[in-house]
Amino acid sequence: MVERGTRAPCRYFRLGSGSIPALVFAAGAVALWSTNALVGKSLLATHPVSQVQFLQFAGAALVFALIRFLGREAVRPVAPRAAFAPLAVGFIGLVGTMVLQYVAFASMPVIEANLVAYTWPLMVAAAVIAFENPRRPGLLGLAAALGFGGVALVISGGRESNWFQGDLVGYFAAFGSALCMAFYSVVVGRLAMSPDRLLLPSSLIGVVLTFLWSAREGVAWPVGVDLALGLYLGAGPMGLGYYFWSRALKLERGGKVAVVAYLTPIASTLLLTLSGERLTATAIAGAVLVIGSCIAVGLEHSEAQDHV
Repeated sequence: MVERGTRAPCRYFRLGSGSIPALVFAAGAVALWSTNALVGKSLLATHPVSQVQFLQFAGAALVFALIRFLGREAVRPVAPRAAFAPLAVGFIGLVGTMVLQYVAFASMPVIEANLVAYTWPLMVAAAVIAFENPRRPGLLGLAAALGFGGVALVISGGRESNWFQGDLVGYFAAFGSALCMAFYSVVVGRLAMSPDRLLLPSSLIGVVLTFLWSAREGVAWPVGVDLALGLYLGAGPMGLGYYFWSRALKLERGGKVAVVAYLTPIASTLLLTLSGERLTATAIAGAVLVIGSCIAVGLEHSEAQDHV
């Protein structure tokens, strides 16, 4: 794929046939995901998490159904046993990630929930260290550690506040959300099933589960702007975001696009800043650490692939 003997930086940025579309899809996913915390926080201020989640899954199901309807791929019958694994991956990646993330948002400061939930790209880097026999595992380990520190600085923004102010359940939920998304990112590129076929059943399961959850609470449903924002969270960050990310991972199975996900907490912080939050020098230092760790992980992963 890449000529041997090329220096590492050139090797990393020299893209294969599927890399440019993969990066475009990955960038689209990050752009949508970066709005998730800001919009979600505003809705959770006046509505229970069950309602917000129902609107999300409903919007996502509509997007996946539309993509499936417009797609030209022929539907091939799949044995029930063979279909179980993709369904489980989609359920863990979509339902597990989003429900746990929003339980965390509702149980603890959103800024801390974001910090824990968006450690999943670093978990993917840890999987590379553990399972892909990198040439310099020490470098990857150091880069991952710096990335965790950078994400903390970016999302905290250097604010003067006490940490661990939320419910302990929220911290476990946020960490579980990160684990679910890391698992999905590692596994989805290895599945033969298209993203829409993978995610549509999971989103429909999410619709049913969150409808029962919200109906049990029996509160008034959102209307007007809040209704539109809830559906946007489903159609945008959840629906198109997951679809773009899944396409990116299938197009670039080497995993290089995974490092693009590090930009999500940075973009989220910038949006919060534009909405009135103050971006401090500490947050800028954290962004430098995160981007540096991305480059280090990407270069090391690229070199390991080129020497296989």
